[in-house]
Amino acid sequence: MTRFTPAELEAARDRLVPDVVADGLTVLFCGINPGLMTAATGHHFARPGNRFWPVLHQSGFTPRLLKPSEQDELLGYGLGITNVVARATARADELTSLEYREGGRILSAKVARLRPTWLAVVGVTAYRTAFDDRTARVGPQERTIGGSRVWVLPNPSGLNAHWTAATMAEEFGRLREAAAA
Repeated sequence: MTRFTPAELEAARDRLVPDVVADGLTVLFCGINPGLMTAATGHHFARPGNRFWPVLHQSGFTPRLLKPSEQDELLGYGLGITNVVARATARADELTSLEYREGGRILSAKVARLRPTWLAVVGVTAYRTAFDDRTARVGPQERTIGGSRVWVLPNPSGLNAHWTAATMAEEFGRLREAAAA
């Protein structure tokens, strides 16, 4: 993996990272927003220590562990990636409630256009803020967006110590089973 200097990472602040999407996906995973490593590399969930890629594999979504640089292979599995908020920051707590709500509006329009079977938001707090749903919990939601069902997953950031990779993989696996049904 390429090593970036602090200055190179800081230069990636506010960059946009292209979505990995197509019409009619089975699951569109939605991160909170790109981190600086993601923005610097152009690959989603690129920060070492982020558990998205290992958990995606452990839960059975992918037949092997993909590297962030292999993100386009997700489309072949009927999977994609986007974000609630497009701009890159060092930490999610740099985002405002207004950015989350606007991101939720933009995400809703994107989901209505792309029509995935499931929208999977990784981060319950981001989901609660973006969609003004204070009672949301990890798991399937009552809400649908443009005909797509919604599932909230735990945030795979290494900072989310409440969830282990194993318990996260179980929850991702629940979604995978629902998506296969």
